[in-house]
Amino acid sequence: MKLPVHLAVAALLALAAAPAIAQHGAPPPAGGSTANLQGTDPRQFMNNRYMHDFYDLSVATLGPGRPAPDVAAYEQKAYALFRAFGESMGMGGAAMQDHLKLIPRQVVQIAKDDPHALDSFETFTDAMVGPK
Repeated sequence: MKLPVHLAVAALLALAAAPAIAQHGAPPPAGGSTANLQGTDPRQFMNNRYMHDFYDLSVATLGPGRPAPDVAAYEQKAYALFRAFGESMGMGGAAMQDHLKLIPRQVVQIAKDDPHALDSFETFTDAMVGPK
């Protein structure tokens, strides 16, 4: 089932610029503002070194013909990428990992349900955010 991943990714992309506390319902500081780092096209937001590395990791771990994955190891490698991504965006590694924490196991399920989701970076992003 892809819908939860789409919702999780949409929520991530919408919240990516906010500090991790935003997910806990704390009001923004007086005079503060939020920014949309995603823009109007989520694919553009995902088209960066870290998401390409996550795609490569996913193919290497979950692609056709691969042995049964060590999901915990895959998840930890993904978290390292997510932390680096968060640091690169200035939101902090822990905050980005927290926002993306469910994604690795959801990608495991997507790859199991639809092995073609890993055929290319484009099919991978379609599986993550929906088709164009």
